[in-house]
Amino acid sequence: MAITQISLFLMNQPGQLVEAVGAISDTGSNIRAMSIAEANDFGILRAIVTDTDLVCKALKEKYLVNCTPVVAARMDDRHGALYPILAVLNESNINIEYMYAFTGTGPEEAYVVLRVNDVETAEQVLHAGGIDTLSDESLKL
Repeated sequence: MAITQISLFLMNQPGQLVEAVGAISDTGSNIRAMSIAEANDFGILRAIVTDTDLVCKALKEKYLVNCTPVVAARMDDRHGALYPILAVLNESNINIEYMYAFTGTGPEEAYVVLRVNDVETAEQVLHAGGIDTLSDESLKL
């Protein structure tokens, strides 16, 4: 039930981001969340999109692309909402490599995207703790 995150490796130069986002837009897929991490010479654009298969296929023609399973855990859009998610994962010794968040479609809804060392176990312990997660199928709705 994990979602697929698309990671693009881009040169750290003007025009690279707009070109990459344009390529995603050209597929007709909606960008639901995005994060950019930078190093000296390159950046990593991480995106959650509504049609990962289509976007991955289209981008592989031009970019170095990695499609990775990640967990998107639902939380209320309020202070303190992230803590229970992190606590459940910590109790099960799930390591979080990185994370970023985005708001959902409801007024009080948010999600945290987590790159973890064990996606399947992370989803199991989150669900056991009453925390919902997204799937690629749910992003298409």
